[in-house]
Amino acid sequence: MSEAGPFPVIITSTQTFGTDQADPDETLADPMELLGLWLPENADELRPLMTLSTVDADGYPDSRNVLLSEFDGEALYFHTDARSRKAGELATNPRVALAFVWIELGRQLTVVGDAAPATPEEAAAAFAARSRYLQLLAWRNGADLAGLGLAARRAAWVAFAAEHPEGTLEPPPTWTGFRVVPRRVTFWRGDPDGPSNRVEYTRSGGGWEAVRLPG
Repeated sequence: MSEAGPFPVIITSTQTFGTDQADPDETLADPMELLGLWLPENADELRPLMTLSTVDADGYPDSRNVLLSEFDGEALYFHTDARSRKAGELATNPRVALAFVWIELGRQLTVVGDAAPATPEEAAAAFAARSRYLQLLAWRNGADLAGLGLAARRAAWVAFAAEHPEGTLEPPPTWTGFRVVPRRVTFWRGDPDGPSNRVEYTRSGGGWEAVRLPG
């Protein structure tokens, strides 16, 4: 077991981190290009979890894990229930932070940016791309079931699923999406044969400024 940054990674001297073809010593002019190499295709089974941090009414950070719905080359999208705490916090303060970690690749990614509501068309397309389970969850993961016991929750779930065959569900009225436009992006790469390395991009005017930071 070896330490690679703040988390343990099992590595050997011959292990290669990452699947992108970018040279770790090359500083690309646009971090969106590197994001496109790091993030998976917009396929449901490949969507990674990311830690979404918002700011609560008392000024404290509030974090939880959500699915990355898609990356369109300019912004990152996620979807949630409009009644959720995160949606309420974003209505008051749209500043967010996103964090990804790929332990097996020795890689971390953080994004700081501004969230805005996604279009209804984008949100509907994202719902259609969700798995059957996640579509059901969007409909039935509400306060009406949260206080019930396990057996009752499962019975309500099974009944709803039986009433709505696969392919028939439209987005619930509470389904909403957010589009996060990055203003700072930080890429962390582990190295089993040397120090880890970070490249941080900050939006400046119409372009980006990049700086190399200690790992």
